[in-house]
Amino acid sequence: MKIFSAIELPVSPLAILADRLQHTFRCLASAAVIASATTGCTSLTQPINGIPSNRLPPQFFAEERNNLVPIDRSLLMQEPPRSYILDKGDVLGVYIDGVFPYRQLNTENPLPPELPPVNFPSEKSTLPPSTGFPITVMEDGTISLPLLQPIEVKGRTLDQTRDLIRNAIIENKINPGTTVSPVVTLIKEREYKIVVIRQDNTTQYNPYLNQNIGRGVYTGDQSAAGNVVKLPYGRNDILNALMETGGLPGLNAKNEVQVLRSSKADQAARAAFWQQYAQMANSFNDPCGCPPPPPLDPTILRIPLRLPVGVQPFIRPEDAILEDGDIVVVESRDNEFFYTGGLLPPGQWPLPRDYDLDALGAMAIAGGGIASQSAGGGGLAGLSRGIGGVPPGRLYILRRTPCKGQLAIEVDLATAINNPASRPIIQPGDTLILQYKPCEEALNFGLGTFFTYGIQQLLSNR
Repeated sequence: MKIFSAIELPVSPLAILADRLQHTFRCLASAAVIASATTGCTSLTQPINGIPSNRLPPQFFAEERNNLVPIDRSLLMQEPPRSYILDKGDVLGVYIDGVFPYRQLNTENPLPPELPPVNFPSEKSTLPPSTGFPITVMEDGTISLPLLQPIEVKGRTLDQTRDLIRNAIIENKINPGTTVSPVVTLIKEREYKIVVIRQDNTTQYNPYLNQNIGRGVYTGDQSAAGNVVKLPYGRNDILNALMETGGLPGLNAKNEVQVLRSSKADQAARAAFWQQYAQMANSFNDPCGCPPPPPLDPTILRIPLRLPVGVQPFIRPEDAILEDGDIVVVESRDNEFFYTGGLLPPGQWPLPRDYDLDALGAMAIAGGGIASQSAGGGGLAGLSRGIGGVPPGRLYILRRTPCKGQLAIEVDLATAINNPASRPIIQPGDTLILQYKPCEEALNFGLGTFFTYGIQQLLSNR
């Protein structure tokens, strides 16, 4: 019987390489499972249920800002009066030879007339120099002169007032036989005290000029700047009130100017409005719902500063005129921010005022644009991104809805690049979360594991 002994045949290099690759791929699979459980696999462990952006209901679209243009500034001011109309608080210059100041007429030794005083206006006044002794129009709209009963001048011009004084002197027969030629000028216009509250030009805090706002660094509180301005008659309007307190609203102001009237009727109307809303909110008994949000107060005049082309705001000429004690408010855009997280750099970012910002633009502002290397995650996924891995391809926009709800909008970045309609306009309060798709995470985990473990095994078994 022939016995065959074991003979050791030479093993080819290809068989050795195949065995090593098989062992390596087993390790790759094990490492990928471990990596998926330990390194930022958010699309699997923390899924977000979103609505695709192309299926977004119309009520959740933001209003466009790209086509807004400034309104006609002349709508914010009143038409200059053709004739000055007198009222309480005006200071007149009055001179009547022989009457004001009064002197007894002496026909035997007539004295030359006394020269009236000359009054020069202040630097800010637009009035010319005036002559006469100062006489103030009283609260009841009358003026008092020597030897004459009070004369009502409210609502009259300077020429009409001069005629009234002349007729009163003639009727009372003061210094008869002399020529009565009163001189009536305007020394100082009446002024209206207007309260202007502005939050757009304060030096304590300006988030739209702060370069570190994206990292949550603030330079101070956002205090409103309050001013009490005195506007003369003819310039007591919204535009002049704004110009006296720093000019037109800036970029960090809301797109409107509010005017609160100081009359008792308007104050009572505002109180009644909020009382009515409070009663409606208290009577709301639906446990599954929430009361409607408070509507805009109709007693507050709101004037938009920018509107679409061809649209004019409904402003009556009398709406621009301010009365004593009225309040002009310019609010800041303190809540017009969006927030970022996930694979995007975390931060709070201001929204632009005069143009639309879509999803891709918001990512660029946050420093995580399409295929940006800075948007990589941690662990093996981040390593694979650094050596040419697959970039994240899904963005979620978390948007608040009424009644403390939330809507998740899903944006496929590959589709959004080619289709502008798939880029939702960012609204104030939106939160942007950038994530990988499951297939992208699997590819990145595989690539990361291959480059960290597989190559090491190949090199160690050479």
